[in-house]
Amino acid sequence: MFQHILFPTDGQAPSRAALGQCVAFAKACGARLTAMHVVLPFHVLTTDAEMLRDTPETYAAHRQARARACLEQVAESARAQGVVYETLIVEHEDPYQAIIEAARSHHCDLIAMASHGRRGMRGMLLGSETQKVLTHSTLPVLVYR
Repeated sequence: MFQHILFPTDGQAPSRAALGQCVAFAKACGARLTAMHVVLPFHVLTTDAEMLRDTPETYAAHRQARARACLEQVAESARAQGVVYETLIVEHEDPYQAIIEAARSHHCDLIAMASHGRRGMRGMLLGSETQKVLTHSTLPVLVYR
C-alpha cells in the first residue's frame, strides 16, 4: 500500500488529534513517516503577533523551539508504536508549497494532514493549507478531521 507518509504538523489541536491516527495508519501499512513543520520567514510588515514583538533573531529562536516541540510529539508517538520516522523543519513563505515540495523530494507516496475545518469567511481570510495541498498535489492526500 503506502511506503512513506508525510505528516505536516503545526502543533495545533487538529494536528495533535490526527497524530495518533496517522502513526497508527503508518504502522498498519508498514510505512515510514516523515513529520514536518513549516516555519514562516520573518517579515517587518505583518499581522503575526510574534513577528510584531520579536526581532528577527528572537523570532527565529522561538519558531525553531516551537517546531522542535511539535515534531517531538510526533517522534514520541512514532517511537511508542515502533514506526520508523524522521523529522523536518522547513522555512517557506507558502506552507502548502513546502509540504508538496517536501513530499516530492523525500519520495513520499501519501500526504496525511489535519484540517482545521475553517469555512466561510474565516476560511477565505485565514486560508486553508489543507485545501491548497488538496488542490495542487499530484500525490494522494489523506485528511483527518
